[in-house]
Amino acid sequence: MDSLLVESPGGLFCPAGDFYVDAWRGVERNIVSHAHSDHARRGSAHYLAAADGVAILKERIGSDSNVTGVPYGEAVNLNGVHVSLHPAGHVRGSAQVRIENRGRVLVFSGDYKRQPDPTCDSFEPVRCHEFITESTFGLPIYRWPDPTAVAADINAWWRRNVELRRTSVILAYTLGKAQRVLSMLDRDIGPILLHGSMLRMTQVYRETGCDLPPAEHASPERAKAEKGRALVIAPPSAHGSTWMRKFLPISVGSASGWMAVRGHRRRRSVDRGFVLSDHADWPDLLRTITDTAAERVGVTHGYTGVITRFLRDRGADAYAINTRFVGDADDPPESETLASAGAVEADGGTQE
Repeated sequence: MDSLLVESPGGLFCPAGDFYVDAWRGVERNIVSHAHSDHARRGSAHYLAAADGVAILKERIGSDSNVTGVPYGEAVNLNGVHVSLHPAGHVRGSAQVRIENRGRVLVFSGDYKRQPDPTCDSFEPVRCHEFITESTFGLPIYRWPDPTAVAADINAWWRRNVELRRTSVILAYTLGKAQRVLSMLDRDIGPILLHGSMLRMTQVYRETGCDLPPAEHASPERAKAEKGRALVIAPPSAHGSTWMRKFLPISVGSASGWMAVRGHRRRRSVDRGFVLSDHADWPDLLRTITDTAAERVGVTHGYTGVITRFLRDRGADAYAINTRFVGDADDPPESETLASAGAVEADGGTQE
């Protein structure tokens, strides 16, 4: 049976409903799973997104964009096709897209995670006939630690740096990761400063009801006043820049799922790696596919070949979906990620 979503020059298209999901270019009607740049592109005439994500999406694609927000779980009729959005747990306002037509149900996951995160709604499995899953960390080596333990490690590192009179700098993606790290911090340790690129997005999070610790702009004046005490959250692009010199002496950490791989921290030239991802790890990718009870599984965004072969070997009807964009602007280059199962074995990963 034909899929409700088909590949097209503009991205995934629903012929029955005449709309796109996470279109690659400007189209007439675009349903957006979340506001990261590999899923949300400028130029569409009409956007549909989760209500919690409208302000965030407009911040990324333009405040004058025509965006309609719908509450999670509320169905919208698009040319006879019923569409509803359901929490994906990736970042604030992220959604899975449920599409139903003539008794068939397809769910497009967008990006998602199953770990608890106070900055966004928790992932909710949605049963369907066909499930399209991301596979950003679709290798057996990727298994996330308890985020509570990660938070404790971050705060212990910060306390130690204060004792050594070093400023702590954590590299984190501007949308989602920066706010999640901020929510984990013990404000009693010292002042929290944010790179200028994160100020507005963090304010949007607050305006949409997310409770976050106080944080100030990492201005030259604040950098000087709080040197040796502050924890600074900055995007990976700031690492090694002249901007960071005003905080010297510093200790640099990175909050990323890529930190699960030995050697990546060395390549990124950071002092500490904190394994914290806003994507599902290998066990949760497989658990989610099982939870959907899907008869057919499409795999996109990441290690599509690995997941597809794994599912096919177990008798599943699985296929890979091409994507034009891989990773948000803050993601590490593809050349810095693992490229093969052989690399997994070299890093001591457990094979399944």
